[in-house]
Amino acid sequence: IVNEILRLNEDPNVQGLALDLPESLYSSKVLNAVKPEKDVDGLSDVNLGRLVRGDAYDCLVPPTACAVMELLEDLGGKTVLLVGAGGAVGAALQCMLQREGAATLSCRWKAPQLQTKLLHADVVVVGSTKPDDVPGSWIKPGTTIISYSRDLLSEKHSYGRQNNHAAENAVGSLAIAMRMQNMVKNTERWIQSQQYRKWDLRCLKLQPLSPVPSDIEISRAQRPKAVDVLAKEIGLLTDEIEIYGQTKAKVRLSLLERLKDQPDGKYVLVAGITPTPLGEGKSTVTIGLVQALTAHLNINSFACLRQPSQGPTFGVKGGAAGGGYAQVIPMEEFNLHLTGDIHAITAANNLLAAAIDARILHENTQSDKALYNRLVPVVNGVRGFSAIQLARLRRLGINKTDPGTLTEEEISRFARLDIDPSTITWQRVVDTNDRFLRKITVGQANTEKGFVRQAQFDIAVASEIMAILALATSLQDMKERLGKMVVANDKKGEPITAEDLGVTGALAVLMKDAIKPTLMQTLEGTPVFVHAGPFANIAHGNSSVLADKIALKLVGEKGFVVTEAGFGADIGMEKFFNIKCRASGLVPSVVVLVATVRALKMHGGGPNVTAGAPLKKEYTEENLQLVADGCCNLQKQIQIAQLFGVPVVVALNVFKTDSPAEVDLVCKIAKQSGAFDAVPCNHWSAGGRGAVKLAQAVEKAANQKNSFKYLYSLELPIVEKIRIIAQKVYGAQDIELSPAAQSQVDCYTRQGFGNLPICMAKTHLSLSHQPERKGVPTGFILPISDVRASIGAGFIYPLVGTMSTMPGLPTRPCFYDIDLDPITEQVKGLF
Repeated sequence: IVNEILRLNEDPNVQGLALDLPESLYSSKVLNAVKPEKDVDGLSDVNLGRLVRGDAYDCLVPPTACAVMELLEDLGGKTVLLVGAGGAVGAALQCMLQREGAATLSCRWKAPQLQTKLLHADVVVVGSTKPDDVPGSWIKPGTTIISYSRDLLSEKHSYGRQNNHAAENAVGSLAIAMRMQNMVKNTERWIQSQQYRKWDLRCLKLQPLSPVPSDIEISRAQRPKAVDVLAKEIGLLTDEIEIYGQTKAKVRLSLLERLKDQPDGKYVLVAGITPTPLGEGKSTVTIGLVQALTAHLNINSFACLRQPSQGPTFGVKGGAAGGGYAQVIPMEEFNLHLTGDIHAITAANNLLAAAIDARILHENTQSDKALYNRLVPVVNGVRGFSAIQLARLRRLGINKTDPGTLTEEEISRFARLDIDPSTITWQRVVDTNDRFLRKITVGQANTEKGFVRQAQFDIAVASEIMAILALATSLQDMKERLGKMVVANDKKGEPITAEDLGVTGALAVLMKDAIKPTLMQTLEGTPVFVHAGPFANIAHGNSSVLADKIALKLVGEKGFVVTEAGFGADIGMEKFFNIKCRASGLVPSVVVLVATVRALKMHGGGPNVTAGAPLKKEYTEENLQLVADGCCNLQKQIQIAQLFGVPVVVALNVFKTDSPAEVDLVCKIAKQSGAFDAVPCNHWSAGGRGAVKLAQAVEKAANQKNSFKYLYSLELPIVEKIRIIAQKVYGAQDIELSPAAQSQVDCYTRQGFGNLPICMAKTHLSLSHQPERKGVPTGFILPISDVRASIGAGFIYPLVGTMSTMPGLPTRPCFYDIDLDPITEQVKGLF
């Protein structure tokens, strides 16, 4: 019985539980197994405790007790005797009678003082069958007698002989009505719980220190809220989260259906100037902005961030949780494993890679008949196609369902994919910077029968499955996109997909939990979604559509969702608008463009910077001319944002070496160049308080007229779309396609992929294709060396020059500083 109760407790389609059990089974264990909010009989200790405490709204009162009270009137000053009325119903009656001003006594049938108490009682409430040895003459004339028993609700009556049967029936009927009333109350509560709820967020206090400690010291000094508490504060239901440890939880997509009629909040994108080794701090600005909005301006806000790859975390870049007093906590959990999404992508990606090579091997070593017999085996005397095989038959135009009826020609077409090994574009992945996997040979064991080919590993976040995770709008959409992934061509030049290989369902199974965003929090206790982390060069470099959509519903109409785009605005922002916004249908309200005085100095002609070496005086002393010269890059990025019709607010991350004159100059030039506002920010050293002016500027900008538009029409030819991005965004004079690139463009157009958006794979270190050219290069021809496609993700990606998809480790990687204390289990050395 308890197991069944526990099962029904967790069933979201059951709003109430009523127990009709034999008397002997009404144990405390059984009664308290029912969730208090589903306990329509009001018999659990929690509901009884709420009744005693006076929380009438929160509690459900036992229906029998309500029925008895309904029949009694004018109890003030009267003496009420409860006989044989024990358990939760008896306790509830005592509480309710005392509230009505009655003097309440309780007695067992066998009690020696029963006769005396019966003679003095004005009202007798009987909770169990009267023994034969208790005569009716013990009750004084005119006494009101009401009898009830636990089985009233089942209409199995067993009353004492002295009672009026009309009254008995009245209690039974009323108790049934009161239980129905509890059910209605419960259902009303459930309906109310499904509506959007105002946030009741308790922000965490910050006490910034000077000098600012290391990121991990700051993270560890703050005690995060339990994630289930945070979830409740922002209006998530208990059945909408899956908790991982104390500080992380997956959020189920069912929330989108529940809040489908809730208006979206404002949508803010954080982008940056062209990156330099000196860093701009987009993640830090994103976190600082939401801390300012929610903890200091009392405006609902959500940050949506990408999950960092462990490759750079152990390589040279370090973590990506923000920094200083504007970060996601716990930062070690954010940067390491999180909830396993990248591992799920790795497993799914490599399953598909294994399927490709295995299929080629089996087709090379078997006849059509043998291949067909193994693909469609007899199982328990029955031979049948699987669902994915039937779908392949339909795509081939073979409308048969009986494996025995296919002709030899149909068997050959069905069983053979005829993959051309030279066209395989699907690579294996691992989430580690490992330069020696950039080119490998597979199939060298004797068991692979001479099928040897050159291949490579990419870093896991470069997998197309990661891009699909970031762009999918539902589980169904993700599954369809996984099936559409093109992994190679056949020997006739037609695309081979994951669906052709029969692996779509298995990939979806591996990804079913990864599609749910992970809820975490900032240092000031405001909510963060961490979800997806596609490469920002060969993919679009943005966190997931689903995280943004869920957050936009949760913040409410006046709230803000702040997300960031990888690299500079010319890359991450352009892809956010032209690829992500097309997939999601969402319209951004504001772009926050992040810059630093130091980075602008480099764009103005400042000397090169070497990692780990002291900065040269140009970067630590005031140099207004260098700043002014470098602002050309900031101006260009503002102009790029204006191409899309979205207001721009410049966030200037202030360092202690920046002079007031340099800060003022940048803000002045930004406003003159068309920015709605430009604001110096100190959130790194002060937390959300240091970004309040930025938050106020963003709030004002979000109320401006928005004339958002895409840069190009999807109907344009592939080459023309590439040219528009090169000329309007990068400032190129023109583009030049290599013969291989032109051949691929022609192939994709012929295969029906010409109407996809473009995802340029280009260096992030310059607006041009030459990383050393800072500022705003002009007059260059953009060379397109190759063109590839991520059909499942839904974009074509031209390669500008060579593009590495597997980073390498430097001479001194970050892992030298990372360690674990075996006693406290604390991680050291992350930054």
